[in-house]
Amino acid sequence: MDDKTLLQIAEEYGTPTYVFDADEAISRAEDIKSIMNDGMETGRIGLCYSIKANPFLIPALKDHVDNFEVCSPGELSICRHYDVPAAMIIYSGVHKDTWDTAEALEYGCGTLTAESVSQYRMISEKAGELKVKTEVILRLSADSQFGMSAEDAEEILDSYDDKDPVVICGIHYFTGTQRLKLKHQRDELLKLKDTIKGFRDRYGIALDKLEYGPGLGYPYFEGDDFSDTLRPLKELAEDLRDTAKWSILTVEMGRFLASSCGYYLTKAVDKKTSGIKNWAILDGGINHINYYGQMMGLKMPVIRLLRQNGCKADADTDGAWALCGSLCTTNDVLVREYRTGAFDIGDIFVFCNAGAYSVTEAMGLFLSRELPGVVMAHGDESTACIRNRMGTWELNC
Repeated sequence: MDDKTLLQIAEEYGTPTYVFDADEAISRAEDIKSIMNDGMETGRIGLCYSIKANPFLIPALKDHVDNFEVCSPGELSICRHYDVPAAMIIYSGVHKDTWDTAEALEYGCGTLTAESVSQYRMISEKAGELKVKTEVILRLSADSQFGMSAEDAEEILDSYDDKDPVVICGIHYFTGTQRLKLKHQRDELLKLKDTIKGFRDRYGIALDKLEYGPGLGYPYFEGDDFSDTLRPLKELAEDLRDTAKWSILTVEMGRFLASSCGYYLTKAVDKKTSGIKNWAILDGGINHINYYGQMMGLKMPVIRLLRQNGCKADADTDGAWALCGSLCTTNDVLVREYRTGAFDIGDIFVFCNAGAYSVTEAMGLFLSRELPGVVMAHGDESTACIRNRMGTWELNC
């Protein structure tokens, strides 16, 4: 989005505000599908959007992805609010209770993941009580709290009967995010092939489906390579197509799909010098903007400064400013040295690539500050406020 449009949004809707470009999200989803499926002779690789990255994008992406991964009862409620077809939903999550599992089954979610032996048994029991048949994929662990061991999967498969109220149809595997070395993903796909083949041979079960999260890296900071943010997928695509020859493959993405479509707008409300340091105080802070893997302030995200009154950088000043938020904690430093030169109170700082996680992952309740508004844009053409700024004090008392 151009600076003029972002400045108009700041003037119309105020700050702090998240701006999400629906057209950019749709375009990136279509690019991802095209890259993965380029040259596929048979079959098709599906795209699953993990809504934890940014649930506000659900309406925009509903016709452009194959599935939504949902990891909590609250996220399931969001999908129901947006009338997401139940068949699109993969109901995941390391903690499932009987009541939210029942809600997912009654809604008709297309697939449920099982992350442990006890969770599988609970899903099977609840499906039996409700007299519904449901598809389940077994999540294999990558040495974290998520998923189960291969031995636990074997315990489930040992006692599996196709007359059970669940149909074990595949495997779920996701290890983490922002993984820059594609050797890890390639090794995983080869290991999964051997593991699933072993299960098929031993138990005579198809296990056709594989939901795989590659955790591809997305650049956020100055010095990162922004020349082609889709390059990691392009380099892994052939491996994914090889995997699709022996499985019905769905690739799960959140950050890699959503990051590029978002902007966080925050206004300078004060400026001062203390000792040898220049301090800019913004009306946002670490309670709103969060880039994964960053100790706040230690790296330089891509920032655009919108000078409302045409204030120009002063060549006679150092121009290095610490950008700090509104929280009463010394941790609220977004950038330790932003070299912008002179600026005015009221100027807008735009943090780019904020389409994933900041809206849900930042510590929004800290110090009972307002949650930012959310504006949905369609490129530079039209905008609409889909959430006003919200007070949080009632949630803290």
